[in-house]
Amino acid sequence: METRGLEPVPDSERTGRVRTLFPTWAGANLTVLLLTMGAGLVVFNGLNFWQVLAVAIVAPVVSFGLVGLVSIAGKQGGAPGMALSRAVFGQRGNLLPGSLIWIARWGWETVNAVTGAYALLAVLHLLFSVESSNTLIMVTLLAFVGSSFLVSGLGVRALRVCCTWSAYLFGGFSVLVLIHLFGRTEWRDVLDRPAGPTAMMIAGVGTLAAGGISWVPTGPDFARYLPRTASGRAMVVATVGGAGIVFLPMVLMGSVMAVATPGLAVTQDPVSFIGPLLPDRLSVPYLLIAVVGMVLINAMSMYSAGFTAQTLGFMIPRAWAVGVNAAISLFLGSLLMMTAAGFLDSFVSFLTLLAVTFSAWIGVFCVDQLRGRTYDPEALLDTTPASAYWYTGGFAVTAVTAWAAGLVVGLLFTGVEWFSGPLAATWIGRHGLGWAATIAVSAALYAILPRPAGRGRPGGDAPLHF
Repeated sequence: METRGLEPVPDSERTGRVRTLFPTWAGANLTVLLLTMGAGLVVFNGLNFWQVLAVAIVAPVVSFGLVGLVSIAGKQGGAPGMALSRAVFGQRGNLLPGSLIWIARWGWETVNAVTGAYALLAVLHLLFSVESSNTLIMVTLLAFVGSSFLVSGLGVRALRVCCTWSAYLFGGFSVLVLIHLFGRTEWRDVLDRPAGPTAMMIAGVGTLAAGGISWVPTGPDFARYLPRTASGRAMVVATVGGAGIVFLPMVLMGSVMAVATPGLAVTQDPVSFIGPLLPDRLSVPYLLIAVVGMVLINAMSMYSAGFTAQTLGFMIPRAWAVGVNAAISLFLGSLLMMTAAGFLDSFVSFLTLLAVTFSAWIGVFCVDQLRGRTYDPEALLDTTPASAYWYTGGFAVTAVTAWAAGLVVGLLFTGVEWFSGPLAATWIGRHGLGWAATIAVSAALYAILPRPAGRGRPGGDAPLHF
């Protein structure tokens, strides 16, 4: 069981390997919701197979390329992402993006928990014809959240082992499903579809990339055990490759299924919808493994959320900090499953807002990283005015200003189910690129503003090594 919290990993314990990032980020994408999103590219965006292929390649390269880039800060500083963020925003300033990111993770974990519970309910119905009830909903949700908490509480080694085996199993059954679909699909109908507008391809990239964007602050959490000599380029390649090897076939699979069953794009319960489309010998084990994959996604999110809670001042061990998020996702998940008609529309809306929320932090952090940030281990943990990262009253004013400006601009361009900014009808807003505008504004503003005094260890900045 991992007991280390925010404190940086000493060089003597950095025995990790870059190759472990591949199954880690493959595990972060083991969700059947990618099937639904792939179907949506066909039904709503009007794209053909080749356009979906292009979108499914570009989206993970963009989003998980950022994950890989920020992961390099983890091997440089040896600490979780939101702890390293203190060096950028200041000890008090970091509480602002930290609080928002922590709250956003509540929703992310709630959606994952609800999806996993639906998968368990679907399997019970397929095997035993058991009908859903409020009691059964609570039991399946509790089982899912409890499993996520257990894996996350054990720590990074347990997550790595589980991600590796889950990726093998999920990948194997996905190949079987692909073979089944290959034989049952009317490929003339799939390949003869007319091409959709280029604008809809851009919108598709924006929507699919939003999910990966939410993992960016998490990157250092899984790279902090790598030695300082680890290749930054190899880290980016392993991250993008691990995500892409799951992302690409799942999105394509969803797009192919949508040609014959367009209801996949609009169903309020994508998990139970998928079950009848496959023979029982495939659907039951596939959905069970999908549940395992979603448990790992939730466990990874809880793992990082535990660190975020500690940076906000929760003076409790990491495992207990994880438990706080588990309790919150259990409460919100039960409300969503028992009171909402469905969660798909809410999921897309939430994903859009989530991307904007995380992107404001990403723009500032990446520019700071590219400037050659070095990290002072003692200053990261020192939350008193004596810390090298105290800056002005605990705030790095330029970083906080750039973050806030990017966040406001991104929200202006964002239009979702329950919120619409005044610029949501513009080209950027219609194409779901509010998160891109957020990154651009926060990064550009932070790049031109003067640097705050007291930037880390004596000796100044060092170049970012790839």
